Amino acid sequence: METPPLILVSNRGPVVFVDDGAGGTTMVRSGGGLVTALSGLVNVTPAVWISAAIESGDARVQHESGGEVRIPGLGVDTRGRFVEMDPDVYEQYYNVVANPMLWFIQHYLWDLSNVPDIRVEEFAAWEDGYLAANRLFADAVVGALADHPGAVVMLHDYHLYTAPGIVRERVPNAFLHFFVHIPWPQPDYWRVLPTVIRDKVIEGLLANDIVAFHTERYARNFLLSCEDLLGLEVDYAKMSVAYRGRWVRVRHYPISIDADRFIDLAASKAVATEEAQFLRRRRRSLVVRVDRTDLSKNILRGFTAFDLFLDRHPEFHEEITFFAMLQPSRQDVPEYVEYVNRITDIVSSINTKHGNTDWMPIDLRFESNLPLAVTAYKHFDVMMVNSIFDGMNLVAKEAPLVNERDGVLILSENVGAYEEIGAFAIGVNPFDIEAQAEALHTALTMPRTERRGRAEAIRQVVMENDIAKWLTTQLTDIEEARGESVLPPGADAP
Repeated sequence: METPPLILVSNRGPVVFVDDGAGGTTMVRSGGGLVTALSGLVNVTPAVWISAAIESGDARVQHESGGEVRIPGLGVDTRGRFVEMDPDVYEQYYNVVANPMLWFIQHYLWDLSNVPDIRVEEFAAWEDGYLAANRLFADAVVGALADHPGAVVMLHDYHLYTAPGIVRERVPNAFLHFFVHIPWPQPDYWRVLPTVIRDKVIEGLLANDIVAFHTERYARNFLLSCEDLLGLEVDYAKMSVAYRGRWVRVRHYPISIDADRFIDLAASKAVATEEAQFLRRRRRSLVVRVDRTDLSKNILRGFTAFDLFLDRHPEFHEEITFFAMLQPSRQDVPEYVEYVNRITDIVSSINTKHGNTDWMPIDLRFESNLPLAVTAYKHFDVMMVNSIFDGMNLVAKEAPLVNERDGVLILSENVGAYEEIGAFAIGVNPFDIEAQAEALHTALTMPRTERRGRAEAIRQVVMENDIAKWLTTQLTDIEEARGESVLPPGADAP
């Protein structure tokens, strides 16, 4: 009997089909860390990848194919299914509930004295947007399971919290695995949401057989939420929660990168081209950050700390550059537009305060340029990753892997990567400007032997715990879980 393909489900898929203006479509590969990570998975197994129809060509190609769309050049045998929905439904689901409401809650970003206000408009967006979209995703999963009985379903991220419950009701024996790629906050922060919403979020996740996170801290916070908010029986020793006659496994798998591929990229001609010009402008010391302009990335405090560092250490004037490459993010959300403006203002202020006609302390770029980013990774003396909260943050792994100067990583203790590599970085509290300014000085004056030891330790962790290990560990746990019978509460947890 043929093994069924893996069913992957995410808001954004691996490709979109863009109208070419001549009655046809052009296939364009999607970017982003999630798509890149899952692309490694489809290289080892056939897959059906369910995602939202984002471009108008997506629906057309699906209708022409009569079902699953073959995606050439991706994996061993990857097919796509697009979830079509009314644009207003997608707007409410994505831009009102998922972003910013759930994203802000899970990154502790709300200024609770002022926002959010949960009114009739937000409840309508929840009912008519988020729940409606999740029903459409669930319909697509049920359809895929009908075509591929026995397939494992892997759902991904905060856009799809309520879909598993619908799938479980309609296909009770389906095996559902859900990965949350962003932080899971402590239970009290979930009380920002009305009970009717937060309960559906947690109950939707509990419809899965395995609920996965990047870190043990997030996994334990989820178990605490089940216990405190829903009053469920939790086994912390076995990381499981009893729900509706089943034990749901709660696991953590720290995501990583394709280390060999990234090393090859660092040696590529595209990077070498950027490198020649980059090094001509290099001063004695180089601080780097590469981020999206997301509020969670804590960009303003990083620049403020650099300003304080320059105040206290004039000996570095004209000898240092802070290279910041920032990709504008979610510019349809007002808070993010304002954030970009504040970034521009603070950089202008610092450059005016400390710089001169020959030297700008901060070299700010608003662009997405992977070869240039990798060039900066190779040559930094200090890499700053000071996020308020972050699910993992792969920059913290990519940059040290290819760095050629034994550069020092400054790493927020609230970043998921801290569990793995924090011992070899300079850990900072992301709200402590003083600590971040001092960390910059410590990193820049650290003895070379200590720098080398820290850098080599981080590289070893990244090489040993690469994306292949992240994928195979999950697949091994899925096979183990499928081989065990469902146990009622009171029996031994898995």
